[in-house]
Amino acid sequence: MNIEPIERIAIFRALQLGDMLCAVPALRALRRAYPQAHIALIGLPWANSFVDRYAHLLDERIVFPGAIGFPEQEETDAHLPAFLHAMRERRFDLAIQLHGSGGVANDIVAGMGARMSAGFLKPDESMREGVFMPWPDDLPEPARYTALMQRLGIEADALDLEIPLTDDDTRECDALVDARAIVCERLVLLHPGAQLPSRRWPVERFGEVARAISQAGWQVAVTGSESEAPLTARVAHDAGLRAIDLAGRTSLGALAALVARARLIVCNDTGLSHVAAAMRTSSVVIASGSDTRRWAPLDHARHRVLADWPACRPCAFRDCPYGHECALNVSVRSVLDTAFAQLETTVRQETLLHAHD
Repeated sequence: MNIEPIERIAIFRALQLGDMLCAVPALRALRRAYPQAHIALIGLPWANSFVDRYAHLLDERIVFPGAIGFPEQEETDAHLPAFLHAMRERRFDLAIQLHGSGGVANDIVAGMGARMSAGFLKPDESMREGVFMPWPDDLPEPARYTALMQRLGIEADALDLEIPLTDDDTRECDALVDARAIVCERLVLLHPGAQLPSRRWPVERFGEVARAISQAGWQVAVTGSESEAPLTARVAHDAGLRAIDLAGRTSLGALAALVARARLIVCNDTGLSHVAAAMRTSSVVIASGSDTRRWAPLDHARHRVLADWPACRPCAFRDCPYGHECALNVSVRSVLDTAFAQLETTVRQETLLHAHD
């Protein structure tokens, strides 16, 4: 389908890091199709750093002010009229709703007044003017958005994630490795946090896993944001004196660089899972509550997902009201068995690689 000339494109996706990483294959395809277009991301306030990192795909970050139905920010429509007026003044050629399944997100994109709109439709949603398709509920997350690119007539087959690293990222990671005496060849990163409590495997179980991995001779480091420091401190304490607590000590770029050097990541089904996928580092993902068909990494050999499926899953709750069965039914033993199997595979592959050098 020919929708040229397209010179100004707006992408609406006001979400967190893991969600944004899953949209990178679609953004990459869009940039290839329109290398000279000005592509603006309408996202959350934090996404300025995302646009800076993906400057080869995106030209600008426009802050979405929030609206009712968008829980990532204060849910108010107070700032929406001024925002939509400003968007109409920009006279975009194409506005793409990459935020989700449709509904109110499509209303917001329609209010931008672009010459053409594109996006997804909920099952009970009427067809809209533009290029819209039913929400592809059976596809993994990255493939949903490349499917929309294909509906727009754009070639979009590659689903691999990427996080470009800068020289500053490498220098920051080098400094951290030196300062904390990190031995990357023996490094296992554990990440006990997640934005929603319902997505967190019990912190005491992370501690048991950390202790067993440390006792097996691997170096354990625990990652997380500053707000997750209570979780990382508990895991690092349980792991023993040699464990390293890195909460709040890494930028995204330095963390991605460290993930790339680590031998294994053990984490919840959260943003770090997608970072591991992007950096091609083996992982064990404990998926509590989430829809693994949608969010699991696509390489099922490199990234092992452990999940239990009670009737209430997938979960829409911030805090589980049912006793957190999906998390509690994933045992420490199963995580350790999977982690040690992944480590053994990694060591064997590296041995074979060095033997052929």
